[in-house]
Amino acid sequence: MSRPGLWDAVRGVVRRDLMLAMRRPSDVAMSVFFLVIVASLFPLGVGPEPAVLKTIAAGVLWVAALLACLLSLGRVFTADYLDGVLEQMVLIAQPLPVLVVGKVFAHWVVSGLPVVVLSPFLGLQFGLDGEALWTLVLSLLLGTPTLSMIGAIGAALVLGVRGSGLLVALLVLPLYVPVLIFGAGAVTGSMAGVGGEANLSLLGACLVLSLFFAPWATAAGLRIALE
Repeated sequence: MSRPGLWDAVRGVVRRDLMLAMRRPSDVAMSVFFLVIVASLFPLGVGPEPAVLKTIAAGVLWVAALLACLLSLGRVFTADYLDGVLEQMVLIAQPLPVLVVGKVFAHWVVSGLPVVVLSPFLGLQFGLDGEALWTLVLSLLLGTPTLSMIGAIGAALVLGVRGSGLLVALLVLPLYVPVLIFGAGAVTGSMAGVGGEANLSLLGACLVLSLFFAPWATAAGLRIALE
C-alpha cells in the first residue's frame, strides 16, 4: 500500500475517534473534572502556607495528571472491540501498530492535551510562577503522550476481561513510575534553581522509546484479545 493510503487510514482513525469522543462529552469531561478537583482540593486540605504548597506542587499535579490519564484508558479500545472495528483494523492491509498510534494520539488529544492546557492555571494555586510553570507545562507535554502510549499496552492486554479497570491499573502503574519521577523532578529542580533540563531530557527519551516500542506491544495485545 502506498504511503498516502497509510496516512489516510491513520487520519481516518484519528478523525473517527475524535468525533466519537465529541459525541460523549461526559466521558471527555470526566478526566478533566477529576484533575481539577484533585488539584484544587489539596491546597484546601493542606492549608494556605506558600512554602508547603510549593513543596508539594510538582508531586500533586503530576499524580493528578497520571490518575486522570489512567481513568480514561478504558475508552481507548473497548468500544471498537465491542462493535467489531478492531477486527477490521487487524484484517486490513495497513500495519496495525501505525493505526494504534492514531488511536493513542486521539486518546491523548482528548485526555492528555486538556491536562497540559489546564496545568498553568492549576499550578498558580500552588504558588508556582515563571520558570516553574513553564517547566510544568513542558514536562506534561512530554510525559502525557508517554502515559497514553504505556497505558494503551495495558488496555490492550486486558481487553474483554471482566474487571479490566483494576487490572490495567495494576499493569501500567509500575511502568508509570519513571515518568512520574522525571516529570515531578523537572518541576522541583526548576523551583530549586538547578534547572529541570536533565529530567526533561529523560522524559523526551521515554517518549521516543514509547513511540517505538509501545505500538508493537499494543498491536500484539490486541491480536491476542481477538483470538
